[in-house]
Amino acid sequence: MADVVQLLSQALGDVVSVDARQLDAARYDKSGHAAPAAPLAVVTARSIDDVQATMRIATETGTAVVTRGAGTGLAGGAIAGAGEIVLSTLGMDRLLEVSVDDELAVVQPGIINAELNRQLEPHGLWFAPDPASRAISTVGGNIATNAGGLLCAKYGVTREAVLGLKVVLADGRLIELGHRTVKGVTGLDFTALMIGSEGTLGVIVEATVKVRRLVAGVVPTISATFATVDDAARASAVITASGLHPSIMELIGDSAMAAICAHLGIEHPGGSQLIIQTDGPGAEIEAETIAAIIASLGGAVELSIDAEDAARLFSIRRSAHAAISTLGTVLIEDVCVPRSALPAMFAAIHEIEQKYSITIPVVAHAADGNLHPNFVFQGDEVPQQIWSAADEMFLAALRLGGTLTGEHGIGILKKRWLRDELGDDQFDLQQKVKAVFDPLGILNPGKVF
Repeated sequence: MADVVQLLSQALGDVVSVDARQLDAARYDKSGHAAPAAPLAVVTARSIDDVQATMRIATETGTAVVTRGAGTGLAGGAIAGAGEIVLSTLGMDRLLEVSVDDELAVVQPGIINAELNRQLEPHGLWFAPDPASRAISTVGGNIATNAGGLLCAKYGVTREAVLGLKVVLADGRLIELGHRTVKGVTGLDFTALMIGSEGTLGVIVEATVKVRRLVAGVVPTISATFATVDDAARASAVITASGLHPSIMELIGDSAMAAICAHLGIEHPGGSQLIIQTDGPGAEIEAETIAAIIASLGGAVELSIDAEDAARLFSIRRSAHAAISTLGTVLIEDVCVPRSALPAMFAAIHEIEQKYSITIPVVAHAADGNLHPNFVFQGDEVPQQIWSAADEMFLAALRLGGTLTGEHGIGILKKRWLRDELGDDQFDLQQKVKAVFDPLGILNPGKVF
């Protein structure tokens, strides 16, 4: 193993670190879980050449590589352990090109999501994928997990915003995938295959992404309080069934809201919250219609067009993970169900809470049916009771026509349920695809499969 570090240092110089603090930090991500031991080295790549050199050495020596951005993942997908090289793309953080005419941008993977939008704003453009972690997560990480966020129902997940990729394969070869064109169906869609692959097929080193014109006009925000989370879920289902298309509709369950308020030191309004935003032509009329629906269903509703009010409300929503993490170690999940099944999914979670005598704080991207149930426990090891409760929750989502993960990915935390969703034939086929791209099994081993 010392030879691997020596080879890396000889080829790459000071971008290779064996600093104990850096190595230890790479054992963790935001999931609250960690690898048992520290990795060999951290390579903070500055260029595509650095990535290629690292992968060539990894292939020659048969050494595992864990690609890592900001480490904000919630499924353990970028956790690195003993005998592994950490390949960090944080140093590759530039906006390389902006085309206003073609509404696209070319970026390096280490650029922070919110920073990309800050740099796009002077051009009258924005990048639509909007994870709750946008202030700290990288675009490369967003692509690796097909991240969603608050705007998915109207503007799509990350996959809908990626036109093309440059990817370094396990043996160090560089391939270019996709197009700069709106249309393109040449051969199999390897671009889509890479999106959400969690570092198991290659290292994303550049992305050509779709950007949009900034939305003009008033952006109304609705805050609604309901007595129970079931009432809030039913209201969100009625809103989506009515044919309305809010840009954002976030649901904060009562126990999650209590944790957030305690964390932020603000008064808890009681009950569960819906935070809804509309934009574009007709936004005010749409917001008024939604407010009327909420009132008819018994919700206490406030409508505002003040940008500061909106920023305050969404800062509350975006603080959910930090707030719930103060309660203990958190197994945060992200099942997704058809929007019409949202009330049934909340009912299933309530039954699981009662069966196991636990509280499961939930926040949800209600506009697209993506729930984040949080299983809170004490200590580093997940108790069997929590695994059993999570098992029932995942199977309930699948029974309702849903999926194990809407945006966090499988990582290490959901591997045990992957075959339940895919079935034996697809599970085996996906492993064969992985083997074609990574015949030595050195790319993020132990993750997903």
